[in-house]
Amino acid sequence: MFEFIRTHQRLMQFFLLLLIVPSFVLVGVSSYNERGSNDGVATVDGKKITQQEWEAAQRRQLDQARQMMGEQFDQKLFETPEAKQAVLDQLVAERAINAEIVRNHLTVSDAALQKAILEIQAFRKEDGTFDMDRYKAALAAQGMTPEMFDQRMRHDLAVQQLVGSVQQTAFAPRTVANRLSDINDEEREVQEQLFPAANYVSQVKVTDDMVKAYYDKNAALFQVPESVKAEYVVFDASAVEKQVNVSDAEIADAYNKNKARFTTPEKRTASHILINVKKGASAAEDAAAKAKAQAILDDVRKNPNDFAKIAKAQSQDPGSAELGGDLGVVQKGVFVKPVEDAIYGLKEGEVSGLVRSEFGYHIIKITKIVPETQKSLEEAKPEIAAELKKAKMSAKYTELAETFRNTVYEQSDSLKPVADKLGLTIQTAEGLTRAPNPALGPSPVNNPKFLEAIFGSDAVKNKRNTDAVEVAPGTLVAGRVVEFKPATKRPLADVEAAIRQRVTQEEAAKLARQAGEAKLAAAKASGDTAGFGEAKIVARTKQPTINETAAVAVLKADASKLPAYVGVDIPGVGYGVYRINKVSQPAQPDVARRKQEAEQIGRAVGNAETYGFVEALKHKAKAKINVKPADLGAKSE
Repeated sequence: MFEFIRTHQRLMQFFLLLLIVPSFVLVGVSSYNERGSNDGVATVDGKKITQQEWEAAQRRQLDQARQMMGEQFDQKLFETPEAKQAVLDQLVAERAINAEIVRNHLTVSDAALQKAILEIQAFRKEDGTFDMDRYKAALAAQGMTPEMFDQRMRHDLAVQQLVGSVQQTAFAPRTVANRLSDINDEEREVQEQLFPAANYVSQVKVTDDMVKAYYDKNAALFQVPESVKAEYVVFDASAVEKQVNVSDAEIADAYNKNKARFTTPEKRTASHILINVKKGASAAEDAAAKAKAQAILDDVRKNPNDFAKIAKAQSQDPGSAELGGDLGVVQKGVFVKPVEDAIYGLKEGEVSGLVRSEFGYHIIKITKIVPETQKSLEEAKPEIAAELKKAKMSAKYTELAETFRNTVYEQSDSLKPVADKLGLTIQTAEGLTRAPNPALGPSPVNNPKFLEAIFGSDAVKNKRNTDAVEVAPGTLVAGRVVEFKPATKRPLADVEAAIRQRVTQEEAAKLARQAGEAKLAAAKASGDTAGFGEAKIVARTKQPTINETAAVAVLKADASKLPAYVGVDIPGVGYGVYRINKVSQPAQPDVARRKQEAEQIGRAVGNAETYGFVEALKHKAKAKINVKPADLGAKSE
């Protein structure tokens, strides 16, 4: 439904994402300072967009797409002239919008800015409140200060204020929305008469000449592609690991230099009871609070096992009282000094005297102490060995990878030298073709880049090693053709039975079509319903009650005059003739869906108007692209 809307939205998607989505999702926005050479690729409002800015925007687009798409990312999609043109068009649109913002002195108030930041979901805790630590960490990860972020937010909100108003105020006339929904809801009552191809197979006589003609006409179907048998070697982390060793002396040295890392500090679990003393309290108020705390302390000392019960009833600390005063595992630097000193001065199970802090009077109990522990060298040895080995392998990989590349190139008549030098195994793969074979799965020799190399002219004609090909991060492969088999055509005798069956099916389908077309012509002439089946309802919003291909044809057919007829080739079945008896609307329209459709149409209208508005701004800013179409295909460095 609404195919034109979906098509329009695809055209607008790239444009709207970059224009209207604010930068607080933490992706970069383009720099508006002029840089680079004097030859601008475009000019907007009398200012140039440089080649360097355009290339930087392309790189940003690649980085963002790579993060969003993950393993599905394909860089080739972004290196086409159309993709580069879209990035340049976007830069031009941004400049035109910025020029209009400046001309109209559009500003964003501090209150609006603060409200927008507080509403960013990425900066909120699970309970919905703003998390300052998360906010600062997110900005730091992007290399931004709060001031830089505020500036970008102001810009994005101004863009929304200018462009978003057009999008948000657009609407589609109700009559248009209703008409489109009526078309979508339309139900057609049809009768079907099928002419299965299988019913005509017995009438088909396939001759040898027919088989030969099909064989000659469809030679590509019987082509056996060229293939190679190849030797290959794989260089990866496992090859590097064989070359790396870690001694006991190195492990001991690393342990002695990092003993603190293998030390688990003491852990203390504490509880407390707090009697509050407000700031600026009088001496009498302080004395009253102290007396109350002393009375509670006396009660605790009489009934030490009831500490949690007493804390729940008497403590004025709302955070811990409900938990029986439990503070959990305490850490140094978290509590004010008098409280921290008391916590670390008590033994397990001990209760402090009254401890005065800026908050009031505390009664503290140490509920558990887990002493400091130190891993021995033997206990830490596996972890240290693994880390040292990983570090050595990282450093060694570059050196050995260079050796691998140079050896397969310099001694290109055999893979044995590189295998011997790096301790690699020469493996063999047969039946490799230019296209990856699904049966080989993730095998390194099934990689498109390796296949391109192994079918290179030097590899095939001169039997030389391929260059080292990176088929995955940290994995290099080099191969050598052992045997090459050129493309051949399968003999007619091998495929004759399959061709005879295929021709039989095609001829039977033709006979079915002829019979169906004759019935179609007769039914149109007479209106006769003989041979048609029971009436069925076909609608766009319901699961097809007839073959899907036929349902599409029935819904597209001109039904201005009833009964209407349509004939359809049904793949794998034969031919169908359909009689459309009635066109109607459902008795109970789906009100909720119609509302969604109206909103969808409104968004499409808004997209179109937004596009037109920005085009008008570009015209107003005298925007001009100076790049020749041929230059768009050039790859940016």
